[in-house]
Amino acid sequence: MPDVSGRSCIVTGAAQGIGRAIAEALLDEGANVCLADINAAKVAEAADANKARAADHGGKVTHAAVDVTDRDQVRAMIAHAVDVFGRLDVKFNNAGINKPMNFLDVTEDNWNRIMGVNGLGCLIGMQEAARQMIAQGGGGKIINTASIASRQGFDNVAPYCASKWAVVSLTQSGARDLAKHDITVTGFAPGVVATEMWDQVDRDLMDIGAAERPGQAMEEFSSEILKGRVARPEDITGTTTFLASRASDYMTGQIVMIDGGMTLV
Repeated sequence: MPDVSGRSCIVTGAAQGIGRAIAEALLDEGANVCLADINAAKVAEAADANKARAADHGGKVTHAAVDVTDRDQVRAMIAHAVDVFGRLDVKFNNAGINKPMNFLDVTEDNWNRIMGVNGLGCLIGMQEAARQMIAQGGGGKIINTASIASRQGFDNVAPYCASKWAVVSLTQSGARDLAKHDITVTGFAPGVVATEMWDQVDRDLMDIGAAERPGQAMEEFSSEILKGRVARPEDITGTTTFLASRASDYMTGQIVMIDGGMTLV
């Protein structure tokens, strides 16, 4: 496994799903990890559940409640992680939301909320992490969560698709600007992953008449996956740990697809 031992990391959206899996995989390899999420109680619970894991592998774990669209809260999260770990080496901008609506029904509120968290939240997270990395010296890694929806549009989730295309653009822009500071910016694009977020999307699609029964949306998406099944969170973490490790030091500006072969680009 690529070496992340001793590296100090922040993972947003880490109370559950892919974010929590990313954090736990990093802890398994000896990293220090701050789990961050807007759900204060749930992220505290996730961090507490991982104290033994961190201790067993020689790392530390802490947590922070954060609204990624609020710059002051993002700064406070980073300051907390630096206070506990001493520095920031890796920042995962993973927090994201979705709320399906039929294309003609998309509202300004729906657009602004999704673009706020997924787009603006990614930008703020990148900026504030980079400022910390520049101030402390030694470079660093910023890793953003994109999606299969960053490679093609889907009719019932247009704002989500737009927001994930924005993540790709921000990754490329950040990589160009931050290279002079020895900061790499990469990302990964999951496909259909069996998480709480997909469970909610499934319910939302039924609410808007885009699906008739529970599980229909996931089944239909899964039919296009070459691997023949939906992903589990642990299918994602080999790549995310690699991106956080020294093994990926010569890689920047790239988005790695992890979708079982659903989208070939």
